Amino acid sequence: MSLKNIKIFGINEMRIVLNPQMTFGGVDISKIKFDLRCRDEIPKMLLGFQEIYITKELRDKVFNILEDMIPVKVDKTTGRLGMELWTILVLGSLRLNCNWDYDKVHDSVNNHKNIRQMIGLGENEKHIKFRIKTIKGNVSLFTVDILNRINEEVVKHAQISFEKKNGTDIKAHCDSFVLKTNVHYPTDINLLNDAMRKMIIICHRLCKTNEIEGWRQWRHLIRTIKNSLHHVQNVKRMGGKDKIKKEKEIKKAHIKYLEDCSQIKTRIIESIELLKTKQSNKTLEILMIPLENFIKDADRQMEQITRRVLNGEKIPADQKIFSIFERHTEWIVKGKAGVTQELGVKVCVIRDQNGFILNHMVVENLQDVDVAFSFTSETLKKFPNLKSCSYDKGFYSPDNIQKLSEILDTVIMPKKGKLNKVESEKEKSAEFTSGRRRHSSVESSISALENHGLDICPDKGINGFKRYVALAILARNIQMMGHQIQKKKLRKLVQEENKANKLLQVA
Repeated sequence: MSLKNIKIFGINEMRIVLNPQMTFGGVDISKIKFDLRCRDEIPKMLLGFQEIYITKELRDKVFNILEDMIPVKVDKTTGRLGMELWTILVLGSLRLNCNWDYDKVHDSVNNHKNIRQMIGLGENEKHIKFRIKTIKGNVSLFTVDILNRINEEVVKHAQISFEKKNGTDIKAHCDSFVLKTNVHYPTDINLLNDAMRKMIIICHRLCKTNEIEGWRQWRHLIRTIKNSLHHVQNVKRMGGKDKIKKEKEIKKAHIKYLEDCSQIKTRIIESIELLKTKQSNKTLEILMIPLENFIKDADRQMEQITRRVLNGEKIPADQKIFSIFERHTEWIVKGKAGVTQELGVKVCVIRDQNGFILNHMVVENLQDVDVAFSFTSETLKKFPNLKSCSYDKGFYSPDNIQKLSEILDTVIMPKKGKLNKVESEKEKSAEFTSGRRRHSSVESSISALENHGLDICPDKGINGFKRYVALAILARNIQMMGHQIQKKKLRKLVQEENKANKLLQVA
């Protein structure tokens, strides 16, 4: 069975999901050969995908989940040919696990022999090429739910090979890390500059489209704001022993910066009033909302600069934002050595004893202690054989200990602060110390995730962020499964080679 003639991009495209042939494009995926001695991640990933494809039960489950990507109202039998769902899954996973940008994905799918074979393209299909825009558009159609469901099936299948060695009970380890967002270091003046720049660009575009004059010098306005920003930065960096004089110069520079921004903002608001008199069009409708949002951003930053610099107030953390583009970005202090803060969003993962990531959670504006029970409960629903789990101190609370002990056989969660006699004896027990020793394995998994795409998120918005994380988790598990298959096949190959060498020596 195969995925054939599927593209989830546009409306009028053929939506056939499964064909009765074992091959498509003339390539039998089950017979693709890989270099088993290669240490690169690509063969491991492709071996994992090959395992999904040749295992009928797993393949059917994955294909059925992928089919949910097709909109309900779309006719699956009519329309032009497009990108296959299987192809989208392969390329999206390779992008994350290999930590590629889309340019690298684009080149690989058009030129890498094994990758093209894995998506069903043989020697006779050299003329089939993919546009980078098509790849981006299709990968972005994945939902977190679909990726999580596929991941669950992949992990359950992969665990079967470990049952004889480690039993069926899952002994898990839970921890969190910060996935950075693609933002610059936030300051009030930098964020104001970002807002003003976007306001000017959008306003110029709208006025040009609707034939409103006054924005021919829009580049000059951007430079004006930038020069005022640089002046503020230079004054703040100036030396000198006279602190009172320097403080006056800093305030003066900020006032000039605010005045320049305010004048341009007034021009923009006047232009918006003129735009509202024009007949509505698609460009006006699309761009007016972000323009008004950036104006609000500018107002907030100007107010905060006035309060903080001119009036000497402290701005509460809940009134701040750390990026006007990636608004979900948080200022996170985890206490890492040499790292004062991280800009991003926290991600919680739970790993089994075999190295597979069972589940993950994007933790927005919450602490580890707030999600310990809910996250574990959710994982237990997916994997009922989850029997024990270890956590670090960030997850600790007496309430978490009590509630987790009701659903798990063993809970390893060290206490924050001073221990009493009973607590000290508990944490010195053989079971507890053994669990703590094994807990470091989840940190190695987190390190592997960071080295395979989860160091910084290039995708935009909170939805893009969550999709990026879910795809990275799935890709990592597929690679892990492929790695185990590679090791098994390599052992067999070495045995056969040794046997053949012995026969030659005898002869």
